[in-house]
Amino acid sequence: MQDWFSHHWYISYLIIFVLVAYVYNKVFRAQHKLPLWKEAILYVLMAIGCVLLLIFQIFRLPIIQCLFVAVVLMLMVRIRYLVEGRQKKKQTQVPPAE
Repeated sequence: MQDWFSHHWYISYLIIFVLVAYVYNKVFRAQHKLPLWKEAILYVLMAIGCVLLLIFQIFRLPIIQCLFVAVVLMLMVRIRYLVEGRQKKKQTQVPPAE
């Protein structure tokens, strides 16, 4: 798999950028929206940083795999919050038995 990613660097770059953007949007994004020009600068800087991650990926470090693990862990946390939220709603809706 690492060989394939090394030979198809443009696809690797796209995957890295999409995963990094997803992690940023779900974890590090501010609560309020940024102005459009600040958002554009942020994504340009993110794209430049992904070039460094691509270089690491080409030299066979598991960057894409680590980003996938990060996304899976984030999804697991999100599912846990949803389940806990539903349990709290059920507890508040059901009156205590006497």
